[in-house]
Amino acid sequence: MKPRADEGRGQRASGGHRRRRAARRQAIDILFEADLMGRSPREILEEWRAAGRSVSDYAEQLLSGVEERREAIDRLLEEISEDWSVHRMPVVDRTILRVACYELQTGVPAAVAISEAVHAANELSTKDSGRFVNGVLGRMVRDTVDPGRP
Repeated sequence: MKPRADEGRGQRASGGHRRRRAARRQAIDILFEADLMGRSPREILEEWRAAGRSVSDYAEQLLSGVEERREAIDRLLEEISEDWSVHRMPVVDRTILRVACYELQTGVPAAVAISEAVHAANELSTKDSGRFVNGVLGRMVRDTVDPGRP
């Protein structure tokens, strides 16, 4: 039996999906640790590497991007998340939001960035965090696409 031309694509796509999700998780872990300890994500990354932990290229890209744009991302989060200052948010939630914001700003499709952020929040934070992250990011996308919409 001859294999179909499209056979294996789903496996590659799904494998790519898993690799991206794992990279996001690495970035979230490093950014979380840096935020919690008041240190640079770059320092934490170097410590991970010195300890023999490998970090994917995409995770490093996320770390660098969030670190470079953190002030702008935090200002945007302050504007979007009504009655929540970024510093009042649980550390894990704001870390997830920062990664998702960076991804949205760099062209990751909104549905992907939001879905991945909600998945991370549901996995790593409180039972209400997924809803909170979804609401903030949904509003961000809605306000960016149609700023006049309530």
